[in-house]
Amino acid sequence: MSKELYFEMKANEIAKMYDHTFTKKEAKETGINLVKDVLDKGEVDKHEFMANLARLKEVVNSADAEMRKHLPDEKFTAFGVEFTPVQGGKILNYEDDPIYAKLKHKLKEREEQLKVVFNTGAEIYDEEGIQIPKVSFNYRKSSITIKF
Repeated sequence: MSKELYFEMKANEIAKMYDHTFTKKEAKETGINLVKDVLDKGEVDKHEFMANLARLKEVVNSADAEMRKHLPDEKFTAFGVEFTPVQGGKILNYEDDPIYAKLKHKLKEREEQLKVVFNTGAEIYDEEGIQIPKVSFNYRKSSITIKF
């Protein structure tokens, strides 16, 4: 079987993988159950499985981005999914305002001062003579970075 024929068959299979009754909730549950099955059976190495999920996610994300380019610019419902185009909007360039730019710069300076006090415990005073406090902190959620 040629590579092109194989990919054509796979594309057709993916295009018809789920019927219109398959909900977002069911999609999430299917993913969770897939991982549970893999872990319960123990037949596949966890890292190998995750590596292939990362690759598959890139395939799906790039196919999604490419397919969006070919959809019409009109609201449409098909196969239990609603497609709603959203037009881009204006984004104000706040930095064009010198007062805004100055305040933003001062805010960045304050952030740096807060970091110094937090990391060193030093007593630092701002230009108005007010002591810069040592602020509290929160933890970022732990994660795993995957590159290939």
